[in-house]
Amino acid sequence: MSAQETAAAAPPRPQVGPDFRFGVATSAYQIEGAVREDGRGESNWDRFVHTEGHVVNGETGDVACDHYHRWREDLDLIAALRIESYRFSIAWPRIQPEGSGPPLRKGLDFYRALVEGMLERGIEPTATLFHWDLPQALEERGGWAARETAERFADYAAIVAAELGDVVERFITINEPWVVSFLGYQEGRKAPGIRDWPTALRASHHVQLAHGLGMAALRAAAGRPLLVGPALNLSPIHPVDASSEADREAARRQDGYLNRWFLDPLLRGAYPQDMVRLYERAYGAFDVVRPGDLETIAAPIDFLGVNYYNPMRARALPGSAPLELELVDGRPPLTSMGWEVDPDGLRQTLTRLRDEYAAPPICITENGAAYPDGDDPIEDAERTDYLERHLAALHATIADGVDVRRYFLWSLLDNFEWEHGYAQRFGIVHVDFETQARTPKRSALMYSDHIARTRGEA
Repeated sequence: MSAQETAAAAPPRPQVGPDFRFGVATSAYQIEGAVREDGRGESNWDRFVHTEGHVVNGETGDVACDHYHRWREDLDLIAALRIESYRFSIAWPRIQPEGSGPPLRKGLDFYRALVEGMLERGIEPTATLFHWDLPQALEERGGWAARETAERFADYAAIVAAELGDVVERFITINEPWVVSFLGYQEGRKAPGIRDWPTALRASHHVQLAHGLGMAALRAAAGRPLLVGPALNLSPIHPVDASSEADREAARRQDGYLNRWFLDPLLRGAYPQDMVRLYERAYGAFDVVRPGDLETIAAPIDFLGVNYYNPMRARALPGSAPLELELVDGRPPLTSMGWEVDPDGLRQTLTRLRDEYAAPPICITENGAAYPDGDDPIEDAERTDYLERHLAALHATIADGVDVRRYFLWSLLDNFEWEHGYAQRFGIVHVDFETQARTPKRSALMYSDHIARTRGEA
């Protein structure tokens, strides 16, 4: 075959904007381990996982991937895979063990060394300030249901910016406020394990207020311009029966609960009134909002982080207050989490943000899939296929004019997957938790090749 014929047979090179970067993401509690080293304080997740019945097999993040000691090896892996940006999170209890007061020098030094290690390897750092591990001392004073927690978060953000603002330009304030508030304080599936709707609604406001206060504190303390935004978990919501008005209304309520309750304050400066009325009918006045709060939450952001995994399907279920709906199983194929695989849902989510919300530049801050290890855990064909299809949807969305600046794959490593323990594996790098050996999977090699092809290097 001639060179011309070879070029003609090759797939077209994926197109991205000049500022686009491919990355991977992790979070502190899921990979660091070393929970009692160098002065780190207890987090609400430490307390949660050590309470019987909360986590599969009673597993904990006490050791996890031992990233606290093996971070150099992990950064070498990222660099070897040609990955351009690393989204990591900072453990608040490593910086302020009690959630307030002067910072812990050893904690700051760890993250300084980690970031400098990235820069030495040509990796862009993207720091998440809060990925669910709240200092337990603050949890005991009310956690996110207490306004004080948002205020203390701003203090913590200022400390981090003063220490790392010269080497980290891009910060994510809060990861998945819906999960923090509703899965933590209403469903009780995640820390702190509370099941109370009014408490969750207060938490949902305070965690959004923390974003606004934290963003202002970051910018004030950094000494140079930063790029700051939150990371929201968003999903398209489909009615089970599109011809049923009841199911269509159920889908709208689920959309209000999951998506609009966080998008509207952030990008429109107000809570969605249909959801406010629904919650107030069930639980009384939503009076947690103080003058100036919504202006703080809606302050301009530099980017919007989007965590996308799957669509949801809702069916009306009268009597199940307050939402009056149930979610049904997705359509096959499913991941081992039971999540429907739908790359077009990514396109729908991003296009909606452009068309309905005039969103700022978007960063896909998480996208990935959990599958069980097969006979050969390195040959992860299902994850490789998932990734290929979602990357194709990403490139099609960019070609359609949606301004996407980053793509962070979840996750670099198999890790501690919260209440699922170590049973769910999201990593493109296999971790043997007995030996801590890391081995890139087929999906990691495919991702590396995709990056090279996009950059014209393969």
